[in-house]
Amino acid sequence: MAMEQAFLFLFPLFLVFSLFLPFLAKLSEAERRKKIPPGPWPLPILGNLHLLDPQKPHLSLLNLSNKHGPLIFLQLGSIPTLVISSRDIAEEIFTNHDLTFSGRPQLITPKKLLYNCSSIAFAPHNDQWRQARKIAMFELLNPRRVRSFEVVRREEVEKLMATINDLPVANLSELTLSLTNSVICRAALGDDFGDGGYSGKGGVSVHQLLSETQSLLGGFCAADFFPIMGWVDRLRGFHGRLEKNFEEMDKFFGRIIQEHLISREKEEGNEASTMDGGEEHNDFVNVLLRLHKDAVRHGGFLSNIDHVKAILVEAFIAGTDTASATITWTMTELMRNPRVMNKVQAELKQITNGKSHGFIQENELDKLEYLKQVIKETMRLRPPVPLLLPRETIQPCEIRGYTIPANTRVIINAAAISTDPNVWERPLEFWPERFDGSRVDFKGHDFQLLPFGSGRRKCPGISFAMVIVELALANLLHSFDWSLPGGMKVEDINMDSAVGITTHKKEPLCLVAKPKW
Repeated sequence: MAMEQAFLFLFPLFLVFSLFLPFLAKLSEAERRKKIPPGPWPLPILGNLHLLDPQKPHLSLLNLSNKHGPLIFLQLGSIPTLVISSRDIAEEIFTNHDLTFSGRPQLITPKKLLYNCSSIAFAPHNDQWRQARKIAMFELLNPRRVRSFEVVRREEVEKLMATINDLPVANLSELTLSLTNSVICRAALGDDFGDGGYSGKGGVSVHQLLSETQSLLGGFCAADFFPIMGWVDRLRGFHGRLEKNFEEMDKFFGRIIQEHLISREKEEGNEASTMDGGEEHNDFVNVLLRLHKDAVRHGGFLSNIDHVKAILVEAFIAGTDTASATITWTMTELMRNPRVMNKVQAELKQITNGKSHGFIQENELDKLEYLKQVIKETMRLRPPVPLLLPRETIQPCEIRGYTIPANTRVIINAAAISTDPNVWERPLEFWPERFDGSRVDFKGHDFQLLPFGSGRRKCPGISFAMVIVELALANLLHSFDWSLPGGMKVEDINMDSAVGITTHKKEPLCLVAKPKW
């Protein structure tokens, strides 16, 4: 809806500027003489924006790639854009030109919500980003710290099981979002906010805050394609929503930080203080505040408290959304494929020595080879972020004989790559056995499967997200038998996805869970 409204505002301008069509056509033809990749002819002003379906942009881009090739050039508004839709080109880029393609466009929404893009995922490629990524990899998401939250994950999954046990029909879309939100809140912020409260009078709930943030990040912003037309976003109310969401987010994380600082003051001088000892058990706020204190003394990236907030906001968003979407889509595919469901449950029964009860522990997950194949297959067909996050070239380069200018926006269509019939047998079929005996994984080294990206810019939180996904699915499938509610048939399951950066199921997945004991 947002994109349609934007086009209504832009249409009069389109009519005015169409008077300059002959002049613009000459300029476009001059550009075409350069060795840039092929692509559809752009309209004045809009460029190729009219060719994108705002509901399913990855499918629109796939159709364009099928017509013009796996490496195409688009003019999206005033933004030159490169679209990559093949494994081979992705491999060439990530192997030979990763640095060149490591920039990030400075988009309006993340720039505002992430304190001038002072986080990790949306930060431009510079020394500040390198410091932030180093902090993420070595302080927040190292294997030891991920393991330290095992108790948190187990307790939250156990709560999920208990909740489902009491429901006649379980809305797994909502329940899995609540699960991942609680895990990330406890790990990052030290509180699960289980009542959905903001812990402050007049504040919005954590769930409302997260939902609005995700909506804004996935929404259409005219200024991202027409930098001189920010007034369009103000006129349609987008800037007002963005400002309100930022103020609520800033207030929320400001309060969280203040509470941790007060707690720190009370514990100063205590040799058993968790701020100075036993760091592997700290939440992200405590870790970042320790680093902030050091940076204030000695200089460095985290000397600005807004940078602490930016990393926390990003962890809050990314840690919740992709994991819940993957769990929901996996359960959806299993309901549509009973053979696969039965095979997974048989594997679970085998590793528990035939016992029908008991909690699947994290140290048992490595034994679940078929479950891992099922999750890979889900992410192949339903990558959480089908277009990944946009990149930007930081210098010119040459790809397949074509010249790619600096400051070109880059879209990697991970969904197109992972369903390419030239690479995958029966590409549109849910067939987990394709990974049996295969070393293909999703950690960024196998370019036909890139749900988390690759190279310098791949998601640093893969291990944190995947252990939640595997633990939740293992226990959902081990504890319950699942069926569709109210005489609903498998063919009735709506497989449409919602609009946004992360591909959630458009209609909630509601199932009946029958306890096995």
